[in-house]
Amino acid sequence: MFIYLSKKIAIPNNNQLRCVSWNKDQGFIACGGEDGLLKVLKLETQTDDTRLKGLAAPSNLSMNQTLEGHSGAVQVVTWNEQYQKLTTSDQNGLIIVWMLYKGSWYEEMINNRNKSVVRSMSWNADGQKICIVYEDGAVIVGSVDGNRIWGKELKGLQLTQVAWSPDSKILIFGMANGEIHIYDSQGNFIVKLVLQCLANVTGAVSIVGIHWYSGTEGYVEPDCPCLAICLDNGRCQIMRHEHDENPVLIDTGINVVGIQWNYCGSVLAIAGSQVSAGQDKQINVVQFYTPFGEHLRTLKVSGKQMYAASWEGGGLRIALAVDSFIYFANIRPDYKWGYCSNTVVYAYTRPDRLEYCVVFWDTKNNEKYVKYVRSLISITTCGDFCILATKADESSPQDENEMESVVAMYVLVLCNSIGTPLDSKYIDIDPLFITMTKTHVIVASKEAFYTWQYRVAKKLTAMEINQVARTRKEGRESRIYHVDDESSVGGDGTLDFSKAFSGRESGKIQKYSLPNVSLMQKYLFNYRSYQLSLNCNSSRLAIIDIAGVLTFFDLETRITDSTGQQVLGEQLKFERKDVWDMKWANDNPDLFAMMEKTRMYVFRNLDPEEPIQTSGYICNFENLEIKSVLLDEILKEPSQPNKDYIINFEIRSLRDSRSLIETVGIEDACMFIEENPHPRLWRLLAEAALQRLDLKTAEQAFVRCKDYQGIEFVKRLGNLQSESMKQAEVAAYFGRFEEAERMYLNMDRRDLAIDLRIKLGDWFRVLQLLKTGSGDADDALLEQAYNAIGDYFADRQKWMNAVQYYVQGRNQERLAECYYMLEDYEGLEKLANALPENNKLLPEIAHMFVTVGMCEQAVAAFLKCNQAKAAVETCIHLNQWNKAVELAKNHNMKEIGSLLAKYASHLLEKNKILEAIELYRKAHHFLDAAKLMFKIAEGEVKKRTKPLRVKKLYVLAALLVEDYHEQIKNTQRAKLKGRRSEATTALAGLLEEDASLSDNRIIDNAWRGAEAYHFFLLAQRQLYEGYVDAAMKTALHLRDYEDIIPSVEIYSLLALSACANRAFGTCSKAFIKLESLDMLTSEQRLQYEDLALEIFIKHSPKDGKKSDLDSLPEGRGEGKLPTCVVTGRPIADYQFWMCGVCKHCAHEQDISNHNFCPLCHNPVG
Repeated sequence: MFIYLSKKIAIPNNNQLRCVSWNKDQGFIACGGEDGLLKVLKLETQTDDTRLKGLAAPSNLSMNQTLEGHSGAVQVVTWNEQYQKLTTSDQNGLIIVWMLYKGSWYEEMINNRNKSVVRSMSWNADGQKICIVYEDGAVIVGSVDGNRIWGKELKGLQLTQVAWSPDSKILIFGMANGEIHIYDSQGNFIVKLVLQCLANVTGAVSIVGIHWYSGTEGYVEPDCPCLAICLDNGRCQIMRHEHDENPVLIDTGINVVGIQWNYCGSVLAIAGSQVSAGQDKQINVVQFYTPFGEHLRTLKVSGKQMYAASWEGGGLRIALAVDSFIYFANIRPDYKWGYCSNTVVYAYTRPDRLEYCVVFWDTKNNEKYVKYVRSLISITTCGDFCILATKADESSPQDENEMESVVAMYVLVLCNSIGTPLDSKYIDIDPLFITMTKTHVIVASKEAFYTWQYRVAKKLTAMEINQVARTRKEGRESRIYHVDDESSVGGDGTLDFSKAFSGRESGKIQKYSLPNVSLMQKYLFNYRSYQLSLNCNSSRLAIIDIAGVLTFFDLETRITDSTGQQVLGEQLKFERKDVWDMKWANDNPDLFAMMEKTRMYVFRNLDPEEPIQTSGYICNFENLEIKSVLLDEILKEPSQPNKDYIINFEIRSLRDSRSLIETVGIEDACMFIEENPHPRLWRLLAEAALQRLDLKTAEQAFVRCKDYQGIEFVKRLGNLQSESMKQAEVAAYFGRFEEAERMYLNMDRRDLAIDLRIKLGDWFRVLQLLKTGSGDADDALLEQAYNAIGDYFADRQKWMNAVQYYVQGRNQERLAECYYMLEDYEGLEKLANALPENNKLLPEIAHMFVTVGMCEQAVAAFLKCNQAKAAVETCIHLNQWNKAVELAKNHNMKEIGSLLAKYASHLLEKNKILEAIELYRKAHHFLDAAKLMFKIAEGEVKKRTKPLRVKKLYVLAALLVEDYHEQIKNTQRAKLKGRRSEATTALAGLLEEDASLSDNRIIDNAWRGAEAYHFFLLAQRQLYEGYVDAAMKTALHLRDYEDIIPSVEIYSLLALSACANRAFGTCSKAFIKLESLDMLTSEQRLQYEDLALEIFIKHSPKDGKKSDLDSLPEGRGEGKLPTCVVTGRPIADYQFWMCGVCKHCAHEQDISNHNFCPLCHNPVG
C-alpha cells in the first residue's frame, strides 16, 4: 500500500475544522467547524478519456453548499447513507437532521436538549436507528423518522463514543475514563469490557474512537478482527467480536483523535499527532494498519492540529480535517493481483462468501474463470503461470514429501492462466514476499527463504532438462535457507542463469545465484527496501523504499571505495519520490516504466519521456508497449470486468518511428531506427517498406528483427513478375483479405482467390467462388467445401444445417453422426441400407442403433457387414433372447445356450426369478421358464397366499408349457414340410417330446394346478352366492387335487358346503376325513370333534335327498367324465364346448354367457 497527499481545500475565513465525514454511497463530504461552520462538498471527476479514470482524473467541486443552522462549533457529523440524511451537532447540544431535496440540503428536524453537549452519534447498519450520546451520560435512541425509541441516563459517567454492532443488537459506549460498557439494543446493561491494551498504562486515558466494521463488502479472512477501539494515548485493540479474549493489540505511539475502517475492513486509519524526534514540535500523522495489527504506512501532514479523518467509499482516498483545510490523500492499495499470458488475475471479497473470489480474466477473448480460495495471502505471476499463496486448511492432506516433524502452515498453488491447479507445495514459513521466474518460485519470510523449482508439462530446452534432472537427483527441487547462513549452499556455479535478491529491514541486500542458491554478494543501504526489481539481464536492481523513493543499483560496475579497494556494484545518482509501482521492459535492460502519483513515466537509460496521466497498475512492458490495468475501476464491479480498463501505451521511440515513416519517409526512419534499434521498430520499418514494395529495405529490416517468415515472404515476392500480384500478396500479408481477393479476381486468378480463402478457412466464400466458375478440379473442391461447411455447422451443433451440406459433400461418416444427434433414426436406417456390404461405417451405425435400443436395425447393420457375433451380442444386450437364439442357430453359434444358462443362473442367484422366467421366455426356452413358474406357484401355496394369485401363477406356468408344445410341433413341421400328413407331424412332435423330457409330470399335468385352484375358487363363489348344491358338487370334485391344495382346506370346504346343502351324510364323511388327518394338532382335532358332535346331535348323518354323488367315481378313474369349468358339474352330453388353449370343456349353454375361458382366460371363439 502507498499513500500520498493529492489535494487541499481551504475553508473560507480560516474557520477551524472540528470534524469531517465522507458519505460512502453518494460521495458527499460534510465538514463542521467553529462559528457554526457546516459545509457539504462533493468531488466529481469529469473525463471522457478512459485512461484518466479513477484517481488520475481531474476532480472538481461539483457541490459546495454551506448549511446554516448551527451557532456554536459543529463537533459531530454523521451520514445515514441508506436514507440520504446528514445528522450534525454543535457545542450547544443542538442536533439538526438534514435531507437532500432537488440537489440541495435542507433542514428536516431539529432537537435541542439544552443540558449537555453531544459527544457522538451513530446510525445502525440499515439506517433505521440512531444512537446519540451526551457528555453527561444521557443516551437517546431514535428512529429515522424522528421518533424517540428509548432514552437512558447513565449516572456518573462521561460518555465520549458510541457504536452499533453490525447486527444492530448491541451498543458499545466509550467513556472519558477509558472504560467500555456494552448494552443491548433496548438499553439493558450487559457487561463492562476489559481493555487488554491498557496493560501497564498509568494516568488518565479516554476513549477517542470506536468503529465496528459491518461486513457489507465481506472480510479479508474468516473470523477477521473488525471491532476497533482506540484511546487517546495511542493504545488500540482490534477484536473479532465483543467477547474476544485474544484481541489484536497495537501501540501507535501517537496522540489519537479518531479512527476509521476503510470500506472493506482491510485497513484501519488512526489519525493523531506525535512529537517529532529531537524537536518539541507536534507532527500530524495518520497511521494505517491491517486488521491483524500489521503497520502498513505512515502519512505525515503539515499543520497545527488534525481533528478527524474519513475514508472515501471506494477506499482510494481519505479526507483529513487539519486546521482550516481539508487534505485529500490518495491510496494505492496492495491489491492481490497479477498478469500472466494475456490474463489479469485479481482477487476480491464478497459478503456472501468466506473465501476470496479469484478471477482469471482473459483480456484477449474477454472470458473470465472464477475460483474461490480460502485465506488467500497473495497472487504472484510470471510467464504463463501464477502462484496463489494461502493458509493451509487444517483438514488438508499434506504432501508426503514434506517433513513430518513440522506441520505446514501455508500452501503454494501453481495455476495456469485459467485457474487450473497444476502443482502445490506445503511450506512452514510465512510467505511475506513471493517472486517467481519461469523455473523457480522463491518465498521469503522475515528470517528465511524457500526455493521451489516447479515443473510443468511443456517443451524444455536441453539445458533446462539437464537442470531439472540434476536438481531432482540432488534433492534440491525445493529447499529452505536461512537468510543469515553465510556458507555457500550450492555446488558449482556453472548454471548461474539467474540471480535472486533478498532485502532486509536493516537495509542489507543479499545476492544469490540460481539454481544453486549460493550467496554471492552483500550490499548495505541506508534505507528499508519495499520492492526490488531486476532488469532483464540482471545488470541493474531497482529499489523502491518504504517511503516511496525509487533508486537504482548497478550490479556490474566496478568502483574503488574509500579504502582504495575494488568493489562490484554502484549506487546510481538517480532518485524519484512518490513512486508506487515500476516495471522493467522484458526485452531491453535500459527501459523501465514507473508510476509516480497519478503519472506514468517511461525511462530510457534513466532519461524520462514526457509523463502520461493514468492511475493504472503496470501489467507488462514489452515490444516498446506498456500494458496497464485500471484495477481501481475493475474492482468497483469485479464480477463484470470491462476491456476498456486495459490500456496500451506506446513509448516515444515507437510513436516517433511511426510518425517519421508516415511524414518524412523510409530512409530517414531507417536512420532513426539505426540509432535507436529495437526489433519492434525494425518490424515497423519492414511492414512500411512492404507496403511501398521496397523489398530491399523490407528484407534488411526483417533480418534485423530476426523474422525468418518475413524474409521468406520477401524472397517469394521478389520472384513474382507482376506488380499487381505483389500488391495482392502484400494485402493478404497485412490481413486485408477482401482487397487481396478483389485484386486476384481482377487479374482473373480465381484459383488464387480460392486458395486464399481456403487458407483463411472461409469455406462459405470458397463455395461462392467455386459456383461462379467452372473447372475440372472443381468437383473435388466443391465436396471439400461442402464438408468443411458441414463441419462448421456441426461444431456449433446446428445438425440440420450440417446434414444439408454433408449430403452434398457425400460425407456418409459425418452424415451418420448428424442423424444420430438429430435422433433421425429413420434417416440413419436409410443411410445404412444405402451403404454397400462390408462398408467400414456399418459397425459404427449399428453401435448407434444399439445405444438407443433399436435391436432390429442394429442386427441388420451388423449382418450386412458379416458380424453375426456382434449381432447376437446386441440381441443379448438388448434382452432380445429369442432373436439371439434364432441368429445363433442360423449362424451355427454354439455358445448361446451356455451364455443363456449363465445369465439365468446369475439372475437366480440374485433371487430375480421372474426376470429369469422372462429371459427364458424371450429365448423360447419355454420349458425352463415353466419349471421356474411352477416353482414360484408352489412357493406361494406354502406361504398360503391368496388363491386367486396362486391360480394366475399356475395358469402362466401352464401357458408356457403350451408354448413349448407349439414350439415342438413347429419344429417338426418345418423338418417334415410337404412330406407327411398333419397327424404324422403331430405324432413326430410328441415322440420328440418324449425323447427329450426328463420330467414328464410337468408336461402331462400342466393344467392340474390351475384346475385345482380354479375349482377351489368356484366352490367358494357358489357357496357365497347361495348355490349350495353346486358348491358341494364342485367341492367333491376337489378331492382329486389333494396333492396340490392342502387336504384340510378341501374337506373343510366340503363339510361346510354339504352342511349348507343339508347333505349330512357327505358332511359326516368329510368330518371323518378331517379327524383322521395327520397334519392336525391334537387341539385342532378336538375342535373338529366338538363341532361334529354339535352338528350330528341335531341332525342324522344321512343325505337329505337323492343325490347323484354315488354315480360319481371317487378318485381319478379312467372312465371319468370331463368337468364343466363354468359350473363344476360333470359333462355327460355328447356335444360340449372346448377351449382352444387349455383344452378344458364346458356345457354350451353355460359358456354362452362368457367372453373368456374361465380357466385360462383365452377369448371364447
